[in-house]
Amino acid sequence: MSDDIALLVTAFARRVFGGTADVESLVRLTGGANMDSWSFDYAGQGYVLRRSPSADMMAGRTYGHDVEAAVVRAAFAAGVKAPEILGEVTAADNLGTGYVMRRVEAEVNPVKILPYAPPGLLHDFARELAAIHAVRSDTLPQLPETSAESLLAELRGRFINFGGDRPVMALAFKWLEDHLPAPVPAVLLHGDFRMGNIMADADGLAAVLDWELAHLGDRHQDLAFGCINSWRFGYIDRPAFGIGPLDEFFAAYESVSGTSVEPERFRWWLVYSTLWWGVCCLQMADIWRSGLDEGLERAVIGRRTSETEIDLLMLLEEDAPETERGPIALPSPAAPRRLGEPSATEMLEALARWIETDIKPQAKGRDRFMAAVAVNALGMLQREATAQLNVHDRSLCDALLAGRQSLTTPGLLAQLKAQSLAKLAADQPKYSGLAAARKKWTI
Repeated sequence: MSDDIALLVTAFARRVFGGTADVESLVRLTGGANMDSWSFDYAGQGYVLRRSPSADMMAGRTYGHDVEAAVVRAAFAAGVKAPEILGEVTAADNLGTGYVMRRVEAEVNPVKILPYAPPGLLHDFARELAAIHAVRSDTLPQLPETSAESLLAELRGRFINFGGDRPVMALAFKWLEDHLPAPVPAVLLHGDFRMGNIMADADGLAAVLDWELAHLGDRHQDLAFGCINSWRFGYIDRPAFGIGPLDEFFAAYESVSGTSVEPERFRWWLVYSTLWWGVCCLQMADIWRSGLDEGLERAVIGRRTSETEIDLLMLLEEDAPETERGPIALPSPAAPRRLGEPSATEMLEALARWIETDIKPQAKGRDRFMAAVAVNALGMLQREATAQLNVHDRSLCDALLAGRQSLTTPGLLAQLKAQSLAKLAADQPKYSGLAAARKKWTI
């Protein structure tokens, strides 16, 4: 930890809370690819500072931390379990932009929450979403209002800018265009309501974090977003947030909100949200290349695109003709050579072992987390070196987007399945969707 950040946070705490104490137990929290979060104690109380260190890190965002803070305050005042904001960062604080919140003493790590989810947690999710969607518009700052059509057009533009050459994504874009839902009245949406942004304790849901994507739109977007497989953290058999069944979640939301959930509209937003996350992963690589954020974590997240492609095929294949949905055969991988001088794959393996045995055990906090990220990245390179990958095809994407090829094209679905399985096996062999897809698709 830098002494500079400790001095700056101390000065900030004194300005906001008064007194002359020093901050204690200042530590940067793990997670959060876009923002810094710092936990600290001051004058016997616990707080969290959420900030962006520079204006460059806020580039491309629809609004700043001032608007975000106003949304969180409105939600908190309406009874939503949003953080209690106690002060905002100013230019004179030399901390970038952001705000400080009262610290909630609860668990945020999905890996620790989901295996022992407290009874009623899924109903808590439904209750909080209903409360968010009921926040009165006259208590909110000016927020962007979106529609399915506008969001899809914006996302397609981003996809093209990032190469426009991933056929599974192109297939999903065309499906979404062909099944576009009718407009509905807009409500406040959290925009990122999922495991990882939810804190829980023994009593259930304790806090809803990370409001930077809040906007106005179709409530089904919020209902579906946290149900994509990427946010279920391995619990693929629990389609509602990795916690339980969808029918239970829908019933709970309908009961507390007084509004109906439309299954087909939900499915559209589930496909859209899965595709959105895939495009965001492509964008992570673009941000890393630009030098705006040169962190290893940013680059590694860019390789999560393949998980969304498997999930998209799992969601969309039911619309393919039955004749195209037959099992596929995968080639057996060649055994790597382990004779003579170490191969490139073995050198990567040696480097990973060194980090795992010599570096990671001595690291603490975020450094330990980043050591694990480094090992993960090296594993990707090892597996890719021995795989035959072919997932980029701009001409096929153009044909899919134009409707000249589709799920009815003979052999196309089988081709996309085989390519996506190979890519995901290189990127994330432990991803839950990979095992599920292999079981469903292969001989």
